[in-house]
Amino acid sequence: MSSNKSAVSGNGIGTKLKNMTDTNLLLGITIVVFFLMYIGAIVFQGAGFLKPQTFFNILNTQGGLIIVSCGMSIVMITGGIDISVGGVVALVTMCCAVNLDFHNGSVLTSILIALGIGIAFGVVQGFLVAYLDIQPFIVTLAGMFFAKGMTTIVNTNPFNVANEQFQALKNTRVIVPGMGSTNRKGMYVDAYVEVGVIVALITVVVLFCVLRWTKLGRSFYAVGGNSQSALMLGINVKRTRFISHLISGLLAGIAGYVYFIHVGSGSATNASGMEMNAIASSIIGGTMLTGGVGNIIGTFFGVLSLSTIQNIVTSAGLDDAWWTGITIAGMLCLFLVLQSVIMARKHRA
Repeated sequence: MSSNKSAVSGNGIGTKLKNMTDTNLLLGITIVVFFLMYIGAIVFQGAGFLKPQTFFNILNTQGGLIIVSCGMSIVMITGGIDISVGGVVALVTMCCAVNLDFHNGSVLTSILIALGIGIAFGVVQGFLVAYLDIQPFIVTLAGMFFAKGMTTIVNTNPFNVANEQFQALKNTRVIVPGMGSTNRKGMYVDAYVEVGVIVALITVVVLFCVLRWTKLGRSFYAVGGNSQSALMLGINVKRTRFISHLISGLLAGIAGYVYFIHVGSGSATNASGMEMNAIASSIIGGTMLTGGVGNIIGTFFGVLSLSTIQNIVTSAGLDDAWWTGITIAGMLCLFLVLQSVIMARKHRA
């Protein structure tokens, strides 16, 4: 009896080590690819990429995408998908903008609106996916259309927010000590990040800790790896899937406000295609579409890689949108092939 228990325990440990190896391998590949791309940008595109502010500008621009991609990775690790996040971000920006400029709102009320919208989408979609067993693609597709439709109902015309309290928040800069540079006039300019970047980095750290050191994080991996085995181990599969969508919805609400701080406007076209960029970033970061494997740090570097390649294409003078799309498609194909090779290696083992 004890030998059987030891065998089962050994198999469990072996499985965990195998999954961890896959996650670390994909993470390592993602980090190496990012640094190779960034070094290539420095070599071929000039010294502009050497300035720390160039890197910080990537973070400033993509703070919202980092947060959305983290939520997407959580859902994908459990074997699901959430394509409503871009629509949720757009709805948040419009509702917050209308509240601030047309209803004498404050930064606090607009933040509460953003969180409320995100949680509402997370609860409804999580319930439909987890407890009514409807395909997550269909549920979140409906959520995307609903969010985009509601955005135009709230207000059809794009406009910049003039609220003074919000403008003060938008213009807040966090100085990064010792990372500044000298401009063409010989003046030293401090390097900085926006408030949204701090929120994004905190999100990455918190979710990394959740996935690595909590029971809930292990449950996400177990459900994504094999839901039947997870059920036999006593994991509440439905509740785990519900929580993953709830987290994704909440993070979409937070990302919407971070994006709103960066652009400072409400528009139905805000965050267009963000859900696809989030999926691409998660895949590039090593999150498998089949579930059970993924890493938030990898997702973070996936966003950086995606943004870096876009900057390289633009700096090369290829301003047409299709060049960026073609490049991203090539990166996705590369990482999907790598994932397939890793999965084949696992099955052979």
